[in-house]
Order: sequence, then C-alpha cells, then structure tokens
Amino acid sequence: MPSTDLPASNVRPQSLRDLFTTFTLLALQGFGGVLAVTQHELVERKRWLTREEFIEELAVAQIMPGPNVINLSIMLGARYFGWRGALASLAGMLILPMIVVLSLAVVYAQFAQHAEVAGALRGMGAVAAGLIVSSGLRLLPTLRHNALGLTACYLLGGLCLVAVAVLRWPLLYVLPVLGVLSCTLTYMKLKP
Repeated sequence: MPSTDLPASNVRPQSLRDLFTTFTLLALQGFGGVLAVTQHELVERKRWLTREEFIEELAVAQIMPGPNVINLSIMLGARYFGWRGALASLAGMLILPMIVVLSLAVVYAQFAQHAEVAGALRGMGAVAAGLIVSSGLRLLPTLRHNALGLTACYLLGGLCLVAVAVLRWPLLYVLPVLGVLSCTLTYMKLKP
C-alpha cells in the first residue's frame, strides 16, 4: 500500500512505469556509482524527495546490506507503491544495466590488453570520484539541521578522512567506530 504521510511539497511518481524508467535511466548513467546523479534526479529534478529526506533515506540505505542506491530505490518504490513499487524500482536499477555490463564484459575480454582501454577506465574512475565529491558538497547545507551541529559533523568527517586517507586504516574498522561514536553523541544530545 502507498504511504499517505507524505509531505504536501513532494511530487510523487506518476506510475510504476515512471519508477522503472527513472531508475533505469539513473542506473545507465552511472559508472562506479550513481549517488550524485540520483541525488540530482530525485531531489532537484523530479522533486520526489527533499534534501533532508534524501539524506535520511540514504542513511538508512547505507546501514542495510547491499548497494546504497539499490536500497534507496527499493525504499522509494515501496514508499509510493508498496511492494510493487519496490520491485519496479529494483528492476529498473538492475535489468538494463545488467545487460549492458554483460555486453561490456564480452567486449572488454577482447580488448583488455590495449593501453587505451586501461586509460579510459582510469578516466572514468576520476569522473566518478568527482561526481561523488560534487554530490557531497551540494548536500553539505543539510548539516545545519543535524542534531550534532556543524562542528561535530565536520570533526567526525575529518577524523574519517584522516584515518582512511592519511593513516590508511581500513574503512571496515573506521566506519563502525565513528558510526557508533556519532550515534552515541546524537542519542545523548537528543534524549529527553
């Protein structure tokens, strides 16, 4: 069943086909991740979510097993059309991109030894990193409404950056420690 507690400011998907098409196009635009494109499409272009809702939904999607954007698509589809919406969104994220990836794997097997192919893949990796940074910068203003406050958010983000990029600690260890720390600090700040 569709949820009825949606804010009046949000526009909702018109149909299951709209969900499927939107998530198919999102998935086909990504190489190494579609988070930046997803944020632009769902928040700024389609207006299915506000920035704050996007951040909240993404936070839940990140703690669930599986790829973040896949989880986000399932949650958004379920929000508007129940289990049918979840399946339509999931199918949109997977079907056509899977066909493209399998086709590219066949082509890559034929041309993997060429230096141009390796260079193109490195360039695409840099573009994907740039898109992720761009998305993060666009979402920074939402930190003003975070319960921890800007200083604590920047401090935790800086600690993560130093631990992973400078000290080269595994993200597998850094994120749980900082995640528990931030959740504890937020709980202490919000508890009555």
